[in-house]
Amino acid sequence: MTPNESPSMPQGLDRGMTSYGDLGFSRFLRRAFLAAAGFDGEDLNRPVIGIANLTSDYNPCHRDMPALIDAVRRGVLEAGGLPFVFPTISLGESFLTPTSMLYRNLLALETEELITAQPMDAAVLLGGCDKTVPAQLMAAASVDVPVILEVTGSMITSAWRGEQLGACTDCRRFWARYRAGDLNQAEIEEVGVNLATTAGTCMVMGTASTMASVTEVLGMMLPGGASPPAPSGDRLRHGVATGRRAVELARSPILAKQVLTRGAFENALRVLAALGGSTNAVVHLLAVARRAGVDIVLDDFDRLAREIPLLVDLKPSGQGYMEDFHQAGGVPKLLKALSTELDTTQIGLSGVSLADQLANTAGPHPTQKTIRVLTDPVGPPGALAVLRGSLAPDGAVIKVSAATSSLLTHVGPALVFESPEDAARRLDDPELDVTADHVLVLRNAGPIASGMPEAGSLPIPKRLAATGITDMVRVSDARMSGTSYGTVVLHCCPESAAGGPLAFVKDGDLISLDVPNRKIDLLVNDDELAKRRLEFQPPKVAARGWRRLHETTVLQANEGADLNFL
Repeated sequence: MTPNESPSMPQGLDRGMTSYGDLGFSRFLRRAFLAAAGFDGEDLNRPVIGIANLTSDYNPCHRDMPALIDAVRRGVLEAGGLPFVFPTISLGESFLTPTSMLYRNLLALETEELITAQPMDAAVLLGGCDKTVPAQLMAAASVDVPVILEVTGSMITSAWRGEQLGACTDCRRFWARYRAGDLNQAEIEEVGVNLATTAGTCMVMGTASTMASVTEVLGMMLPGGASPPAPSGDRLRHGVATGRRAVELARSPILAKQVLTRGAFENALRVLAALGGSTNAVVHLLAVARRAGVDIVLDDFDRLAREIPLLVDLKPSGQGYMEDFHQAGGVPKLLKALSTELDTTQIGLSGVSLADQLANTAGPHPTQKTIRVLTDPVGPPGALAVLRGSLAPDGAVIKVSAATSSLLTHVGPALVFESPEDAARRLDDPELDVTADHVLVLRNAGPIASGMPEAGSLPIPKRLAATGITDMVRVSDARMSGTSYGTVVLHCCPESAAGGPLAFVKDGDLISLDVPNRKIDLLVNDDELAKRRLEFQPPKVAARGWRRLHETTVLQANEGADLNFL
């Protein structure tokens, strides 16, 4: 190759040369610095596999990620590739203010840019904690480099006084008991050190487990990857297999946009219903579909959920934990149980059609009860429902499988909280004028207002909790953790900060919830609402930085809450 000659299809470390105005010099300089790092000519002629590293002391869920990176690296080397580990921001769920969701789009943008800017023939994206996997899927759908995902896996359960515990459904359950006075300070502290005792993500069917599962269904992860616990050899072996497959993808590329078809998304939505999965998956999958150019809309979630019963017995919709799901066979067994309802022509990054995969998969073993079959479900169809009405004209969602059945049809007076901070300040007030019939309304918690925190599952007011009340109807433009439970209406669109009807609710207004008919209505006449609209003042935009960019460009939840220019 002459000094200024450029290969027609550069590969490996000859991809994406730094611009010095002299391609030959760019190549020479890159290799000179790599020689200083100990690489020789044989190394540099291999396919380059980028491996995203989201290790962070601020993300304890990713504590074992270094071992998983080593496993992926081993697989890459075994297959003849050259692994290059690179960092991206790590979104630790309970360590970011006001919410990790505010930074999902930032991670997606950073990951997309680094895959594009750095030389790699394929990429392995290692995530786990709630917003990392959605962000990585969004990035994967946006680049022209083969990308395969791998997750850290879930924690292993522990116990307290003989009762099996797992984060974070049990976190919320025991905290509610503490607020109600059933547990003292010493007891809640004992519980606290037994809820999350290993590395890994929450071991219930929360957002992390849900997104891992739907990523496998979408075909963006090798089969069997969603359920192995973080501390297990199964997890490391899957990481090795992922590294090997990444090298194969570098040599025979399959792009995410080829895998993320409408059929793949519809399969994922059916599995979401069968899992009783997190409501957060609705926002994330809408964002990924939008990036992939697939026309999935909010009503598709409701339509497909009506057809699929709840088949997986995991908290918060059931009783088990992710280790039970893994021992029962994980996503492959669930797909087998659902096979008559799926589009089996889909081909994921494994290169094998779902039909061929299922042909070699036995159904759920009858001795286990974690993964059920269609003729013996855990619960009826409709684990997730999409609501519309005068309070949410563009839609809202509710996790029916985790709600109280007697509250699914309810009319009650509103008690309004202006923000998550207002709710935190007032809900423990013993003088709060509230009854069990009230509908707790939280506003200014949507994508524009505060990044859409997991504040929608408001705690039961302390004075009611002390009397044994464990659930109330709650309505907001916020999200809730996938580990949460209760009769909670979320993602009301448009949000209050955008001038949605939630902004106009006043204390005492009657709100009607009718889940069977998919309705959520504010029972206030049009003339009164028109007067209230005239008084609306949108919130001030942040002065600078990421928050300003986010607030001025973020879409509503029913469109995935991505940035409008992406």
